[in-house]
Amino acid sequence: MRWITKLIPGIEKLAAEYHIGNFVALRGKNEDFFESMPLYTRIGMHLLFYGKEQVKILGTKSVETFLRDQTEKQGRTFDSPKSVASIPSFVKTYAIQTDELLQPDLTKYKNFNDFFARKLLPDARPVENKEDPLRICSAADSRLTVYQTVDLARQFWIKGSEFNIPNLLNVPADSPKVAPFRDASLAIFRLAPADYHRFHSPIDGVVGEIDHVPGQFYTVNPQAVNEKGFNVFTANSRSVLYMTHVETGLPVAFVAIGALLVGSIKWTGGNEKGSTVKRGEELGYFAYGGSTVVTVYPKGVIKFDQDLVDNSKRPIETYVKAGQFLGQFANADGSTSC
Repeated sequence: MRWITKLIPGIEKLAAEYHIGNFVALRGKNEDFFESMPLYTRIGMHLLFYGKEQVKILGTKSVETFLRDQTEKQGRTFDSPKSVASIPSFVKTYAIQTDELLQPDLTKYKNFNDFFARKLLPDARPVENKEDPLRICSAADSRLTVYQTVDLARQFWIKGSEFNIPNLLNVPADSPKVAPFRDASLAIFRLAPADYHRFHSPIDGVVGEIDHVPGQFYTVNPQAVNEKGFNVFTANSRSVLYMTHVETGLPVAFVAIGALLVGSIKWTGGNEKGSTVKRGEELGYFAYGGSTVVTVYPKGVIKFDQDLVDNSKRPIETYVKAGQFLGQFANADGSTSC
């Protein structure tokens, strides 16, 4: 894309329009960067959006079956010891910073998925404003959008007609699990293939139960999420962790969503029901591919940083790293801490 953009100024906008990539805002800088889409994502999206000829391409298989088969096949491939051969080219292609890895020696990884779920040095993602218990932080290295209400999320970002909190959590509308989250506030973290793929707690919280929801493996690229009538977050395979914020006693739902070529969501040890986690502590990780985390907060209890709110209404994602400050819980009187 670099040489093409020099040759044809403005081609990024055309590329975004035709599902070749999308823009992302750099936090703290008045600039955006263009992120081209991996080939496998482009193919998957075109099959889904422009798939009238899919029967000719896939024979008797549906697109959903085809994507599931490919996701499971790719997972097995990347679990194979032979897949270590892919690691050096992946590092080079995505300019992975090996100096921040807990294990910087690429020959020590047993397969590609082992590298993809790589751990970082303990101080690689420090938690900002750690001393204030009302602050929340980024759950992952990701591209982020935030919305104070579900209605705003649907207006600016999530166009799927079936998106609502009961469908996201996969529970009936009258379930007690839904009651605290009616017209909830949302933070949506999209992880691209190049990102560090372990996710972390955005709050100081008590771990509750985890619900696993089987589903599809659609791409979570913005063009898919922004497509009218295409339900990504409520159709994909996902896992819902219920938490309680220590300082306020308020509930939080942490929804890890799989995607195209992401066949597994892993919750790591030490986070059993009833245990307490600090902001920035690891909760789990994704296997290969892009993926998403959606954190759900009761309506009106979170004030997101204004730059994130402004970007999300443009609408455009903001690039963030795990541990970065995103906003804060309101105090009992409705005010926020300074």
